[in-house]
Amino acid sequence: MRKNHLQVQWLRLLPVALATCGIFGGGGIRDCLPAFAARLFAGEAAEAQPRATRTQRPTPTPTVGPSPTATQISPKELRVEEKRAALAEEIARSLHTTLADIDVNRFSDGEVFVQVNENVRGTDVFLVQPTCPPVNDTLMELLIIVDALKRASARRITAVLPYYGYARQDRKVQPRVPITAKLVADLLEAAGVDRVLALDLHAGQIQGFFKIPVDHLFAAPVIIDYLGKKDLLNPVIVSPDAGGVERARAIAKRLNAGLAIIDKRREGPNQAVAMRLIGDVRDCDAVVIDDMIDTAGTLVQAVGALKREGARRILACGVHPVLSGPAIERIQASPLEETVVTNSIPVPP
Repeated sequence: MRKNHLQVQWLRLLPVALATCGIFGGGGIRDCLPAFAARLFAGEAAEAQPRATRTQRPTPTPTVGPSPTATQISPKELRVEEKRAALAEEIARSLHTTLADIDVNRFSDGEVFVQVNENVRGTDVFLVQPTCPPVNDTLMELLIIVDALKRASARRITAVLPYYGYARQDRKVQPRVPITAKLVADLLEAAGVDRVLALDLHAGQIQGFFKIPVDHLFAAPVIIDYLGKKDLLNPVIVSPDAGGVERARAIAKRLNAGLAIIDKRREGPNQAVAMRLIGDVRDCDAVVIDDMIDTAGTLVQAVGALKREGARRILACGVHPVLSGPAIERIQASPLEETVVTNSIPVPP
């Protein structure tokens, strides 16, 4: 099997404009998605009673550990918090604000300790934390930070989840297994989250697991804008499994492209076998669209099926670059010409 040089295109999720059904914008690839917080801020500023803009306090010098976030915007304060602060910092810059100061540290036994170093009493707090690998650590940090903010008398806490961990365990597929996506929703509500903003949930019905409002945003406009600028010949959008057909169909419609589906069956967790291709890709440029790339097993199986069916070029687009285990090696050894992902979560080294 030949080994290709891995070419990865990173799409930055920066804010431009937000639609009620998702996100769109004219800023191109470099200026795109989530002003997650801006969606709420724009809608609720009209509801809040205007008051004079307060003088912005200088951001305190952080002590130990990552320093996530905050600042003030008239007519109300906006605070953004995140341990993995790269995306949060971009959101803050686009909103002309800064991140609040918070310490997230660990005791010698591994327990998480959180201290918010700014006054959040009566404010709206936007906590930006993708529950990505190590998923148990990031989820626990999120819950503990929410508890700290709640006990600090924050008026409302919005959890901004660019990546929703445990989303794939959204139903019972065999006896005596959990529905962990629902458990995570219950934990967030119990901790004190008042609202959730999520990006490209693995399954849309996860919104129904919450009793609190959920805003479900999409990275599809960013990907569509990028693919629309590519020189694709007879483009065909490919769903790597039946669950992604709706996403692939929507993108294919916007690009006036064809649609193909991979008939896939799983033999176990993170193990996929592509059975056959539904659709015609011969002498076409095929683009595999998925919500995440984890071990890349599903992706390379789909790419192999497309190659056997005579696809001219093969590209892949994924929203969440989990890239765990042998993902990088599998992509490098595949016939993929390009892999496109967003910065919804920190990219593994």
